Amino acid sequence: MGGTIGVVGGGQLAWMLAEAARGQGIELHVQTPELSDPAARLATSVVRAPLADLSATRRLAERVSAISFENEWLDLGALAPLEQEGVVFIPRLESLADLVCKRRQRELLERLHLPSPRWFSLEQILTPPAALEPDDLPPTADDADGSGAEEPLPPLTPLPPQLPQGFDFPLMAKAARGGYDGRGTRVIRSQAELEALIEAVDPSLWLLEEFVAFEQELALVACRDHLGAVQCYPLVETHQHDQVCDWVLAPAAASQAVEARARNVAASLLAALDYVGVLSIEFFYGRSGLLINELAPRTHNSGHYTIEACRTSQFAQQVRIVSGEPLGDTSMQLEGALMVNLLGYETSTTAYARQRQALEALSAARLHWYGKRLARPGRKLGHITLTLKASGAAERAREAARRLAEVRAIWPLPAAHTP
Repeated sequence: MGGTIGVVGGGQLAWMLAEAARGQGIELHVQTPELSDPAARLATSVVRAPLADLSATRRLAERVSAISFENEWLDLGALAPLEQEGVVFIPRLESLADLVCKRRQRELLERLHLPSPRWFSLEQILTPPAALEPDDLPPTADDADGSGAEEPLPPLTPLPPQLPQGFDFPLMAKAARGGYDGRGTRVIRSQAELEALIEAVDPSLWLLEEFVAFEQELALVACRDHLGAVQCYPLVETHQHDQVCDWVLAPAAASQAVEARARNVAASLLAALDYVGVLSIEFFYGRSGLLINELAPRTHNSGHYTIEACRTSQFAQQVRIVSGEPLGDTSMQLEGALMVNLLGYETSTTAYARQRQALEALSAARLHWYGKRLARPGRKLGHITLTLKASGAAERAREAARRLAEVRAIWPLPAAHTP
């Protein structure tokens, strides 16, 4: 492998990958639709094309030694001929096959006996009316009066969809593909909402999960190189606003046993998939123990803190892996860190100039502004990472709350819109 890599995608994750590549003296080329996309500003070159344009991906491959992906919305079947032609994808397409679809993720976790919320496919509950046996049919006119004339049978009324045994409302509905930042997810609280969902979507493309009563949402970024070496970043706590990541606290206030369990889960997944690259795992933790919520085969929002807090950031790690280098040190070089997402709370980017200046003036903080051309409420426009000095979990939590209040005084949360 050489020092020239490609990324399909040009958003903020690719932008931070390009920034990390520059720091390592590695050329990074991107395929993205617009020259105004964040990564285009830092990339060595840009193949301007839609992400699904295979001829563009082939052109990208001519410039690089290996290609990675910014997100998992991939048509693996369409990409397969390129891999057969010798294009190197990292992770390999075969390793991604069980990760690009949430339904296949759940089936993978069941095969590996890894803990996750109970679930069922939406189409599973669309049971057609049971076929009637001849003896169950109403009598015909011939049977009734001997005239031989047959009257039409009354129409069968479809039964309302019934939840599988052991499930009850509320439930979490998820699109099998393409959902992110609250898109493609719905909380289903009643039979009426379930029936409305069935009317509104293609049931074969959705699944339903039990609604988990968790005490903490946790996340872990893990990585594996070409030789099978595995490393994990610290387990972190995440917090959502309107189903979008609001903040991340590193390290999480979790026991050594919980962190060890999370690391074992990550190692099992990486080995089972023969996965090369960065893999992110979201967990629920509560009375049911540690449950896997979702898997993301890429760098992840929960790992943004690593840019300042760890000796090798998740982005530098992905660059190292794709370029064939050994893994870098994943340990923290700070006592703690708080990463806060800057979610748009109105539609004018010009109105954010004063807020950005105030955020940059905060002590022991680093602002990352993605430079997106359009803003809208709830869209990730940037993030800020604040250094924490407290060493104990309780003290760190209090310090993080104070620092979060500093950010909120400058940058409020958008109004929630989830029904």
